[in-house]
Amino acid sequence: MNGERLAGTIPFAFGMKDDRPFAFAGLWEGWKDPATGDWLRTFTIITGDPNELVAQVHTRMPVILAEEHHAKWLGEIEDGDLKELLKPYPADQMKMWAVSQRVNSPKRRSTLVEPIRL
Repeated sequence: MNGERLAGTIPFAFGMKDDRPFAFAGLWEGWKDPATGDWLRTFTIITGDPNELVAQVHTRMPVILAEEHHAKWLGEIEDGDLKELLKPYPADQMKMWAVSQRVNSPKRRSTLVEPIRL
């Protein structure tokens, strides 16, 4: 793409080239709402700079954790600074494909990440 972003409002899906599942870095917390006394469970997905693939369509991307870093992220092992994991996932291990604009509607219940022809 020579550094240019894909134009328009075409939605894209991303995955691993070998179709294996992947995990995002995220945080969660449970807290008590002072107004209602109800316990709430909240979460966030951490984003960062995009890799070369995602940069074609967006200025940020979720942090994807390599499988060998899952236990470290979850605190199951102590192994240094977690900030070192917050980097773009290698673009050469990922793939991207255009999908139907129907993914933008919350009313859709079917699988909408099948590739479309541009």
